[in-house]
Amino acid sequence: MRKRYFLIMTAAFIIELFITYLVALLFSVRIIEVMFFTGVVLSVIILFFTSSGGIISNMSSAEISARTGIMQKNEPFIFKRGPIFMASILLLIIGLVLFILLIQGVIPPA
Repeated sequence: MRKRYFLIMTAAFIIELFITYLVALLFSVRIIEVMFFTGVVLSVIILFFTSSGGIISNMSSAEISARTGIMQKNEPFIFKRGPIFMASILLLIIGLVLFILLIQGVIPPA
C-alpha cells in the first residue's frame, strides 16, 4: 500500500511540475519564480475537489431548502488527505523555500 501511495504521489508531483513549467513558459519567467504560487493554487483546487461538505455544500443545501421548503441535513466537512494533496503541499513548500531564497538574494535574479 505504501508503494502505491508514493507512486501516485510521485506521478502527481511530476504532473504539477509540468503544469508549473507551462505556466512559467506562458509568463516568460523562471520556474522557481512561479512554483510557490502554482503550489498554492493547485493545493486549493485539490482540497476543494477531494474534500466533502464545507461552505459550498452548506450554501447549496440552504438554497435548496429555501426554494423547496424541505430542510436538509448538513454534511460535516471531511478533510481527505491523499497522495495527490500531499504532492501539491510538497510543491508548495519547495516553492516557498525557493521563493524566499530568491527574495533574500541567495538565488541571483535572471
